[in-house]
Amino acid sequence: MAETPELRASDADRERAAELLRRAGGEGRLDVDELGERLNQAFAARTRAELEALVADVVVGGHAGDRPVGAPAARVPVRAGEGGARWIVSILSGSDRRGHWRLAPRATSLNIMGGSDLDLNEVELAAERTELRVIAIMGGAEIHVPEGLNVEVSEFSLMGGNDIKLGPQRPDPGGPVLHVKLFSLMGGSAVKRGRRLTREERRAAKQERREARRLERGE
Repeated sequence: MAETPELRASDADRERAAELLRRAGGEGRLDVDELGERLNQAFAARTRAELEALVADVVVGGHAGDRPVGAPAARVPVRAGEGGARWIVSILSGSDRRGHWRLAPRATSLNIMGGSDLDLNEVELAAERTELRVIAIMGGAEIHVPEGLNVEVSEFSLMGGNDIKLGPQRPDPGGPVLHVKLFSLMGGSAVKRGRRLTREERRAAKQERREARRLERGE
């Protein structure tokens, strides 16, 4: 019988492993050189098994957030009822939502010559099916959705563009659904999975990818 091939790693798997390694470095389980070396290996990894090996000796089991690489994410909480953000307006300004907050069943993010950053990784939904309309007119929005949330996207753009990076749209069959409706006029919005990285983390991740590509080329 042919041997079953190892499961390939996704970009989300690599980011998850990198996050665990950074946390281990911050806790002193890895020194700076070890952290840099493992991060390079993580972004160059081809299979989940390679990623699991990189974090196996530095992740303390049983702690919230320390689920194995590639394991199903926790279901997004739903508390049916009234309340929750319905309008997030950015006109010649910006809006920033992160941490724990509640989203109404029908909500609108309006961005006119402005922008909004909406991190839904700790959001509480008010319905099993939520509709989020994102209107960007000479502006834009960036929406970060949890790994385990079912997300549908419909979009329209004119003299602009949208960036959608979700991977599997329904990672949690039977779970709640977020329908994101994008309308962009001379602007654009982005929908991505995973938590929003800080500026420092984005710079570090970019540098790590560059180093990984150099290693692949043998430089």
